Amino acid sequence: MQKFWKTAFVGLAAVSALLGGTARAAGEAWPTKPITFVVPFTPGGITDNTSRVLAKIVGDKLGQPVVVDNRPGAGGSIGVEAASRQAPDGYTLIYGTQGTQAANLALYKNIRYDPVKDFVPVHAMSETPLILVINPNRPFKTVPELIAYAKANPGKLNFGSAGPGTGTHLTAELFQVATGIKMTHVPYKGSSPALTDLMAGNLDLMFDYPVVVMPFVQAGKLKPLAMTGRARLSVMPEVPTVGELGFPRAESSAWSAVFVPAKTPPEVVKKLGDAIALAIVDPEMLQVTEKFGSVPLKDLRDAKLGEFVKTEMVRWREVVQQSGARID
Repeated sequence: MQKFWKTAFVGLAAVSALLGGTARAAGEAWPTKPITFVVPFTPGGITDNTSRVLAKIVGDKLGQPVVVDNRPGAGGSIGVEAASRQAPDGYTLIYGTQGTQAANLALYKNIRYDPVKDFVPVHAMSETPLILVINPNRPFKTVPELIAYAKANPGKLNFGSAGPGTGTHLTAELFQVATGIKMTHVPYKGSSPALTDLMAGNLDLMFDYPVVVMPFVQAGKLKPLAMTGRARLSVMPEVPTVGELGFPRAESSAWSAVFVPAKTPPEVVKKLGDAIALAIVDPEMLQVTEKFGSVPLKDLRDAKLGEFVKTEMVRWREVVQQSGARID
């Protein structure tokens, strides 16, 4: 009997070594066919444009095409859920954000994926702060004046957004929580109609991305009061940060990162992460990043990215709960 168990143990060890060698071999060979990059938002926007440039560069570095597959819906949750159910073989990449991996869990009732258990974090891409812009004809001209006005007139100020659960919505909710004011949310189907109403005087303010608001600021149709990043932007150096103005809790950036389905081989994850690390500092990618007022996240990958996601889940859950924001 002792001889039997000894033989069995040796056999199992051999099988284990063989499987380990097979996994390593698969990781070394990957990729051998095109890779799908699921982007859970509509074509044509900042997210889509950025992801397509990244896909091209990463594909060049890996020697296989990376094809963008747009799957919008429910703030990105529909596409992310579908992608998380794909085979963990490295041939499905997932474009995740603070919405899909954090805030949506508190905003939507029926999120059917776990941002921690169902994904392997690979590498962050970039972060983009938002700009607080107002209609120039409003009686307040600075952030302190805006806050004073809002406290004297609870709920009277209207802020627009590109839709419920978007970065333009959640950033305003965070601003309310951080400053102790109460405003009224007016959601739109995209930034364009919201900004049109803001310039027409039908809204009081809005948070939106630098590349979107800059043309209107330069034309004098909108007035910028603050930006939500930790440091001023080179494209709008005159706009102070919310931290400089005394509200560091209102700091926020729309971040993006690449994930793969859980159980994807570590060798594949590392190879992919190394390719993304090179891609986000590629001159072509940096040109796009700067154009959109974004900053590359060079050192946020693997376990560090995973821990970041966990902190974002807690942060945005608290913001959603305190603000009362909810999407049925």
